[in-house]
Amino acid sequence: MNTIIWDWNGTLLNDVELCISSVNSLLKDRNLPQINTKKYKEVFSFPVKEYYKTLGFDFEAEDFSTPAHQYIDLYYAGFDSCSLQKNTVEVLTDFREKGIRQFVLSAMEHEMLEETLKIKGIFHFFEGVAGLKDHYAVSKIDVGKQLIMDFEIDREKTIMIGDTTHDFEVAQQLGVKCILVADGHQTPERLMQTGEIVIGSLKELALWDIFVI
Repeated sequence: MNTIIWDWNGTLLNDVELCISSVNSLLKDRNLPQINTKKYKEVFSFPVKEYYKTLGFDFEAEDFSTPAHQYIDLYYAGFDSCSLQKNTVEVLTDFREKGIRQFVLSAMEHEMLEETLKIKGIFHFFEGVAGLKDHYAVSKIDVGKQLIMDFEIDREKTIMIGDTTHDFEVAQQLGVKCILVADGHQTPERLMQTGEIVIGSLKELALWDIFVI
């Protein structure tokens, strides 16, 4: 059976502005330069610790866990301001009606992932969801491999849909196809460097049968 593994942040959830405001608050506290949307999409990457370093965080002066937990507190406090990406519910409904299995694989901590999916009212679309064990957003490759094993997902009939080059890297490691959406956390130019299919929005998924690409 055909399967889609969705990324959450930036792909189904429009949380870019919240992420920028949260990290800018941390930067301000450390007297570091603020960033705008353009800069954010040019530098955001995984693991998040390395992205923080590019912004000027000094992890010899403080442990990474300090800003990591401060960021999560800021993010969660502002989560209600986030909306789903346009056409998210319509796209998820369409794939469900076509009998396609749907999962979420995220670098968000697992319990927070489940809670935020429920808050936004789409948890019921997914056969399973998988997040990380902590808030450090290192990589979701191992979690993805476990998800495939637990739900006996057929890799040859699976597509991962995400919004970052890390989603491409994860898809490669999982042995599944990948489609990248360019209205999330990274610029279209960065995504196109992967050589994968890059679309402008979720709505474009309805334009073709993605499983025969």
